[in-house]
Amino acid sequence: MRPVYLLDSAVLIDHLRGVVPATKWLERLRPGEAVISVITRAEVLSGGTMEENAAAYDLCEQITCLPLTKDIADRAAELRRIRRWKLPDAFQAALAIDHGLKLATRNVKDFSEDKDPFVIYPYKIE
Repeated sequence: MRPVYLLDSAVLIDHLRGVVPATKWLERLRPGEAVISVITRAEVLSGGTMEENAAAYDLCEQITCLPLTKDIADRAAELRRIRRWKLPDAFQAALAIDHGLKLATRNVKDFSEDKDPFVIYPYKIE
């Protein structure tokens, strides 16, 4: 299956922390429907206890990880200049745009489903 979604770190972190809407949304995905970036992988693996890191590593290993390239870096730099995003957010956006993916995120501060057609908020936390 061709990937549809680029998962932002918040989605995976929510799932690992037992946030039910995140887990339910991830469980609805078909194999290969979602990918992560090296940015997401690093963010997910950079915190938590040893036990939490083991679960995070196992989860990340199950999902294809997209690398950063020179072209993605150039697009991220342009997006950062234009939108004033933090560099990790600009990389996520550049990867989603370049690969024709929907960025599944909860980052409502920096991304807007209205302004950014490549963005979806896959669930809400009440």
